[in-house]
Amino acid sequence: MTLAYSPNAAALLTFAVATVLTALVVPIVRRLGLHWGLTDTPDSRKQHTKPMVRLGGIGIVIGFSLALSLTWILGGFAQLEPSKDALIWTTLGGALCFFVIGLADDLFALPPLPRLLGQLLVSLVVWQEGVRIGSIELPFGWMGSVPSALQLPDWLSLLATMVWLVGITNAINWLDGLDGLAAGVSGIAAVGLLSVSFSLHQPAAGLLAAALAGSCLGFLRHNFNPARIFMGDGGSYFLGFALAAISIVGPAKGLTSVSLLLPLLILSLPLADMSAVIMGRLSEGHSPFYPDRRHLHHRLLRTGLSQRRTVLLIYAFTQWLASVALVLVNAEMRFLWLALATALLIWVLVSTRRELQRQDRPSARLR
Repeated sequence: MTLAYSPNAAALLTFAVATVLTALVVPIVRRLGLHWGLTDTPDSRKQHTKPMVRLGGIGIVIGFSLALSLTWILGGFAQLEPSKDALIWTTLGGALCFFVIGLADDLFALPPLPRLLGQLLVSLVVWQEGVRIGSIELPFGWMGSVPSALQLPDWLSLLATMVWLVGITNAINWLDGLDGLAAGVSGIAAVGLLSVSFSLHQPAAGLLAAALAGSCLGFLRHNFNPARIFMGDGGSYFLGFALAAISIVGPAKGLTSVSLLLPLLILSLPLADMSAVIMGRLSEGHSPFYPDRRHLHHRLLRTGLSQRRTVLLIYAFTQWLASVALVLVNAEMRFLWLALATALLIWVLVSTRRELQRQDRPSARLR
């Protein structure tokens, strides 16, 4: 059996294997975590009310890694250039290193600075191995003697790559505050990157995105509200780095007015949330890492939305942004209809909030 001449089949197999393996491994991880007492204790900032195992990222990592390995064994990488093949393994290696940093924080509660320094060091290594934002392709075939593609100097390439990798990783990590939120948003973003990557003829990024989307779906089987396990910082670091690296390997490899916009659009919700939180903390004289309840999901909960409705609303916004990105890259009506349908779903979720609140008030008085 070979998948060498069918990138679509390779992506489909990768997605399916990642989904099944992750769904099977996560319950085993949960049982081991309960046996060893590796749980997350509730506090005033958290939504759960009983100790929860927070090692679900191990299942995500295993599903993702084995799915890519099986695709490689079956010849799914055969059509790729050797450099693209190497980028897949570099991305996997970097994601595993970020996972280890997050897992160490889950187990030993590392201070913010060592975590940040570790992330920067891993980003430096993967940049040296070729996962980098290396050039800017000017739109419309720039006139005159200026070349159509400008190579970034190494220092600027390194800075842009580090900011991108570390920024998106921490944006996903900070989004992980409600059952199923980070996994669902990451899965939707991965599907968007999968579609965009194949549209831009970047099968290496497509295979990575397929594995990531499958891992997120398999994990959601156990993490959607009411969750039975959390992914922990290890899982959210892994997802965040993988999303950031996939967008570099694929859509943002050469930065154009369109290719840079696509991953920014797809990931704009967690990035905007992180930026708003940092600015709010700094304006009050706190550290950017100061814990509080000013994240988007906290604000939505304070409006009266339930956990599930809050998560579904953020899912819908992420799906709408991904649909808009697909419209930009494909200019096809089916994606425009998807964007409009998602916008309608957002309207329904928001407009029914007051009705649900009115229904809840009598029951609250009875209690």
